[in-house]
Amino acid sequence: MARKKIIAGNWKMNKTPTEAVALIEELKPLVANDEADVVFCVPAIDIIPAVEAVKGSNIRIGAENMYFEESGAYTGEIAPAMLCDAGVEYVVLGHSERREYFAETDETVNKKVKKAFEHGLTPIICCGESLTQRKQGIYIEWIRMQIKIAFQDVTAEQAKKAVIAYEPIWAIGTGETATAEQAQEVCAAIRGCIREIYDEDTAEAIRIQYGGSVNAGNAAELFSKPDIDGGLVGGASLKADFGKIVNYK
Repeated sequence: MARKKIIAGNWKMNKTPTEAVALIEELKPLVANDEADVVFCVPAIDIIPAVEAVKGSNIRIGAENMYFEESGAYTGEIAPAMLCDAGVEYVVLGHSERREYFAETDETVNKKVKKAFEHGLTPIICCGESLTQRKQGIYIEWIRMQIKIAFQDVTAEQAKKAVIAYEPIWAIGTGETATAEQAQEVCAAIRGCIREIYDEDTAEAIRIQYGGSVNAGNAAELFSKPDIDGGLVGGASLKADFGKIVNYK
């Protein structure tokens, strides 16, 4: 069975609640597409108005992060139950910016992945290599390590529902994009790693996105590759061009 594409916008630290609603209203008619799952991953303060604004549309709302405890003395953090109660369905975990600026590790990502599944949230699990790792030819090993730790103690049934986002760090917000062949090579290696951890069924079910300067001009070529099941889109998700990416055919 063909995997349904999933195209998610990662808004990062952009848009006030008022601006978020305005952007959603602008994008709603442009991203209507029954052939792909469409997700807007928005800043925490935008979640509640965003969930309200997408009602009746094909858009689902995701969070950009969450904590791995149920509640407690973790000032500034957001618990999974809070996201669920607000109407969130997806959560981005382990984005390279979280790892670089906020000291997230493979181990904390794994804790968050398990907690997301406990609450019925779909994790979008990020992985990717730096330019140095790419130049040294160790990027496949690096990403395999990230995947293996992220999925530690995750069942096959859970893993089938996960989304993995491959984002070469050297291509995020730089205007540089991995070629479709480079992106396919890594996404195929990720699927192979899932096959090793679990089995063929799980590897075939899991959806793997490419992220890193995805735009209206390169989406069709990237998404046509056999192991690329959509995209995690940064800057281009904040403008009307996102509609062209969602309707890439």
